Amino acid sequence: MALPISDDLRARIIRFYEAHADYSQEEIAEEFAVSLSFLEKLLRRWRTTSSSAALPHGGGQSRALKDHDDTLREIVAAQPDITLAELQDQVAAKTKVQASPATFCRELKRLRLGRKKVQIPQ
Repeated sequence: MALPISDDLRARIIRFYEAHADYSQEEIAEEFAVSLSFLEKLLRRWRTTSSSAALPHGGGQSRALKDHDDTLREIVAAQPDITLAELQDQVAAKTKVQASPATFCRELKRLRLGRKKVQIPQ
């Protein structure tokens, strides 16, 4: 994963670009060790908005169970050996929130809620 490019470096690239009209975009990209694609996008943004600042992070999906930590703790405390399917059903009944078993697994890990394994006698 590529690291974000600082606003300071973006500003230096723009200043260099404006001061050195004889340099090609390829040469500027090489000079600052950035990709040509990044440089083209930066210059396009600079020309259209007069800003070289990075765009804000787009976000992503919020956690489906983010408001239900207490419910998860309560259910797991009452039944430590609960299966993910049972947990799914109980949370859905209490909160009307549907989520996959993987989502429940991630939430349990995030909350550090282990589930006690029941040993089946042989």
